[in-house]
Amino acid sequence: MISFLRYRVLCGAVSILFILAGVVAYVQNGGFHYSVDFTGGTQVRLKTNNPYGSEVIKNALTKSGFTNAVIREFGPQELAVRVQEFSNDASGLSQKIKDSFEQNIDGAQVEITEVNAIGAGVGDMLRWNSLLGLILCFLLMMGYIAMRFWSISFGVGAVVALIHDVLAILALFAITQREISPNVVSAILATLGYSINDTIVIFARIRDNFVKMRGQSESHIVDVSINQTLRRTLLTSFSTALVVVSLVVFGGESLRNLSVTLLFGIIVGTYSSIYMASPIMLLLRR
Repeated sequence: MISFLRYRVLCGAVSILFILAGVVAYVQNGGFHYSVDFTGGTQVRLKTNNPYGSEVIKNALTKSGFTNAVIREFGPQELAVRVQEFSNDASGLSQKIKDSFEQNIDGAQVEITEVNAIGAGVGDMLRWNSLLGLILCFLLMMGYIAMRFWSISFGVGAVVALIHDVLAILALFAITQREISPNVVSAILATLGYSINDTIVIFARIRDNFVKMRGQSESHIVDVSINQTLRRTLLTSFSTALVVVSLVVFGGESLRNLSVTLLFGIIVGTYSSIYMASPIMLLLRR
């Protein structure tokens, strides 16, 4: 039998250090990188015939009047250009960006692969609705846990595990400087559902064993319960991860952040169910 609780302090320290690294990266980078859906403006995905440095591209855009352009490279010849300008004629604006490349960079040939245009008001609304969605998700899950177990220790343990999952995902995005988009928010919500399901399965077994194994130490009961559900947890995580890995490999750049969030969320959700939810529940019972 694996003694999971033996490593709870070490795992807690690792989680804290990772989240703190995310906080440091957030401060150094001046916040998260949001997609055009949240910030408003126009984002154009381009494919060039040759790799060009960010400074060369920025200078070319500046000459055409796009002074506040944000450039993100997805490969040697693929990039996204985000400008604050918003136009109902998004195709016309994207053509101007394409022309600025070809006119100001010798020999440049550019292909437009994707165009997104969002008004500033719509972006603010999407960001606020995403935040409300996360808050509502937490409240509903807290209510469900309270009705399911009628226990403060179980409820707080589950909620802390969910908060840990969200903070870990945000820390990953801060460290890697990936864009947060509505797809990422959807993946975070899916991760929370996956994580709480795994936590509930473990908690249900722990609650049953508290009755069946009365008289034994609670730490031992928790370890036994986690081991009893471990096979189910690993099989579920592995089978789900197989699908998500295929998205990471074959889904293309447009689905990259979504698939990375789901894959990391599966790992973190499984980890937090064992090393966050259960130890905190046990600590509060004591």
